[in-house]
Amino acid sequence: MHKQIEAIIENIEKVMIGKREVAELSVVALLSGGHVLLEDVPGVGKTMMVKALAKSVGAEFKRIQFTPDLLPSDVIGVSIYNPKTLQFEFRPGPIMGNIILADEINRTSPKTQSALLESMEEASVTIDGKTLDIAKPFFVMATQNPIEYEGTYPLPEAQLDRFLLKIKMGYPNAQEEIEVLRRAERTQPIINLLPVISLDELLALQEEVKQVYVEDSVKSYIVQLARATRNVSEIYLGVSPRASIALMKASQAYAKMQDRDYVKPDDVQYLAPFVFGHRIILRPEARYEGITTEDILDRIITKSVIPIKRYAEQ
Repeated sequence: MHKQIEAIIENIEKVMIGKREVAELSVVALLSGGHVLLEDVPGVGKTMMVKALAKSVGAEFKRIQFTPDLLPSDVIGVSIYNPKTLQFEFRPGPIMGNIILADEINRTSPKTQSALLESMEEASVTIDGKTLDIAKPFFVMATQNPIEYEGTYPLPEAQLDRFLLKIKMGYPNAQEEIEVLRRAERTQPIINLLPVISLDELLALQEEVKQVYVEDSVKSYIVQLARATRNVSEIYLGVSPRASIALMKASQAYAKMQDRDYVKPDDVQYLAPFVFGHRIILRPEARYEGITTEDILDRIITKSVIPIKRYAEQ
């Protein structure tokens, strides 16, 4: 594994026990310039994960607690009139940071959700007709509780499509939970966590990820998987070309994580469920029968024609 990326993941593991895959996928999204939707029940470490990631790269961390009364200006900022200067002055909102935790994003109104997601897509905010760029790196990890839906505003497909990956944390096993208790007995480990790389080094890594080679056969494989989701009877809406781009970019970051300068079909296969899963809408009858997007994607990947010959020789 790439030494700097391995250092980030190992640093996160000082706080997060038994969540290496979640840490790796979060770093993949950060390196590829994407964002993450983290879905799971309260108390499994969603907030701690993004805090540990921010501390590990020395980034400015901001948290937005989404509530039904939150306004777009509470997210992006607002212009306030200064009577001394007789001018309006922009007061930036919490979105103007490096790593943002959008906590319980489905608890706020669609209008406020849209303000956040516009910033995610454009990496900028527009106030009083002026567009202001958000400092790089810019990474949003949004969380939502899949159990409690009362008083929530589920994200529509067009907004879910803005997230590169959707990840689930899951409960720790018994030994991992005992270790969590041991580490939290006297103090929270996150307090003493130190950066292992600088922001400049992170930006350099993001540029290196863009140079990872994707052969035409692998691009064809990505398109093959995407098109397959549009021709399954149980699927009402398959993934868009944006999803194909997202899978390619995530695969480049994952290849860099493995210290490779090229993408393998294995990278695409591994990441496809995390990239495609939240972008697929099932037909009602499929949901009634207990069919999940994971089942369908597993079937699609199993039946796909893999460009293996060239990679078997490497």
